[in-house]
Amino acid sequence: MMKRWHLVYALALAAFFAPSAHANDSQAEIAIGGLVLKQSNAIRLESQDLFISKEEVRVNYRFTNISDRDIETLVAFPLPVWEPSPISAIPDFRKELNFRTWVEGQPLALDFVEQAHAAGRDITTLLRQNNIPIMPIPEVFDAAINRLSPQIRSSLIKDKLIEEEGEMNGVKSWGARWKITTNVTRQQVFPAGRTIRVEHRYKPFAGGSVAGAYNADARHQGYFRERAQKFCVDNDFLRGFDARLAKMRDKLAYNEVWLGYALKPGANWLGPIKDFRLVVDKGQPDSFVSFCAKGVKKIGPTQFEVRYTDFKPTQDLSILLIEFPKP
Repeated sequence: MMKRWHLVYALALAAFFAPSAHANDSQAEIAIGGLVLKQSNAIRLESQDLFISKEEVRVNYRFTNISDRDIETLVAFPLPVWEPSPISAIPDFRKELNFRTWVEGQPLALDFVEQAHAAGRDITTLLRQNNIPIMPIPEVFDAAINRLSPQIRSSLIKDKLIEEEGEMNGVKSWGARWKITTNVTRQQVFPAGRTIRVEHRYKPFAGGSVAGAYNADARHQGYFRERAQKFCVDNDFLRGFDARLAKMRDKLAYNEVWLGYALKPGANWLGPIKDFRLVVDKGQPDSFVSFCAKGVKKIGPTQFEVRYTDFKPTQDLSILLIEFPKP
């Protein structure tokens, strides 16, 4: 039996934006139990220029070290949380992510730091002590669990960390029952009294759902109300959506796509972000997009812009795309 997983975004409602492939740069330190983000009192985030589409996320930063000494620190970029689900296969997410970083135009080496959590506790050390991979790619994971002593395997089952999922040709397959947090990390020097440019690029992990939730006859349901609040779906959006649907023979022939970006770590730098710019690209001119923001301005057939000064993010960003089949 093949084990299947689902990628979810650990994103809250986006209140920064008025009551959202991914996360903000933030300083970090390796502490007991794993990687911990920390506040910076000497490095200021002068500007952040963020572009988000289904195909690519681009982030350009300008950081200033206001102190009189060079600062070398570990910087982390948190990725979405993985958790077990029976509906989608585990991809090679690092390859699909294609995460790249440049500092002053020069590529920088990156590390991936993974942590596993279950029932509110960090089980990363427990897994490593027993040579169990944190990311349970089926064949490797099954082999690791089957190599364990019966006592250890029984203990993991009792603690609801693993679960038998079937057997084929005498080989048992197993499911992991923990969540995985991943941070892309790098060592970086911020020169005294200087401003440096940092750029990230990657392909976001897009979530989604089957069509139907936004149809008029489904708007009394809790699912729609939750989505409407999360993505700030308003009456103008719904009127346009209804008009588009009225021209379609198949009222379920559309896709719901979700994109997320964790903005809150940007508040870990000294002071507010002096100049913040967000551009959301919906991909196709006939697609619909909704996200929670003040002062949204359309700047092209598919692109929408938001600008803030002295911005201190308190919540994260969630973006809804409604895509229709091409004629």
